[in-house]
Amino acid sequence: MAYAAGVDVGSTQTKAVVIDEHRNIVGRSLIDTGANVVKAAESSFVAALAQGGIDEEEVEYVIGTGYGRYRVTFGNSQITEISCHGRGAVHLFPETRTVVDMGGQDTKAISVNAQGEIVDFCMNDKCAAGTGRFLGAAAAALDIPLDRLGPVSLQSRKPIKITTTCTVFAESEVLAWIGKGKKIEDILWGVHKSIAARSAGLMRRVGIDSEITFSGGVSRNVGMVKALEERLEQPLNISEECHFMGAMGAALFALDHVEAGRAPVTRTAEARS
Repeated sequence: MAYAAGVDVGSTQTKAVVIDEHRNIVGRSLIDTGANVVKAAESSFVAALAQGGIDEEEVEYVIGTGYGRYRVTFGNSQITEISCHGRGAVHLFPETRTVVDMGGQDTKAISVNAQGEIVDFCMNDKCAAGTGRFLGAAAAALDIPLDRLGPVSLQSRKPIKITTTCTVFAESEVLAWIGKGKKIEDILWGVHKSIAARSAGLMRRVGIDSEITFSGGVSRNVGMVKALEERLEQPLNISEECHFMGAMGAALFALDHVEAGRAPVTRTAEARS
């Protein structure tokens, strides 16, 4: 059995996926990236191998992706996260033509064809107001765990309009609304709606074409899913694998190398260190 792997080193979390020659996921992992990016990449890869019960020597090709892709020192090559998210999205949802990838530091809108190849893309390269970082600022201001933001926001009956366009000032605006006696759920739903509006704007720049697949860590936020669906007026493709979309795409590209008959490169623990 041939195996290939992808390691997606994000700004906040690192994901690894190992697939077999039938493109089935046999092992995956998710850890916090932390300060040591090289260590995070290695640890995530090792954890995915352990979950699948696979020896490192059985993995014939590894591709790194994400902002820290060049720190995947044990990998064989690197591919941008835009290409990997597009490939992963079409693999999981074959009819995908638009991908919105929302992570901790940026949001990307990606247009893809039936093969998962990139047709066009754009990202919020000037501000983090439409990203997971904006949600993090709100969570800090309200002292609410990130995984509770979505469920709490869905309790809103009268959302607050969030006007700030900068993550730096998000916490101040949230606290100001708290000072005015506004409900936490209404503030949070306003935050989610604000992010959805910015993300939809990015998507319109590349063209919104059904189906739409939501990838990245924020795809696990039920409030963000609903806010985007309401803004776009159509459902989004979501699955438990969406958080691993980039790593999955990287693993698929790695398997391409294996199938093309490229000689496997030996990676040892010494080489990785």
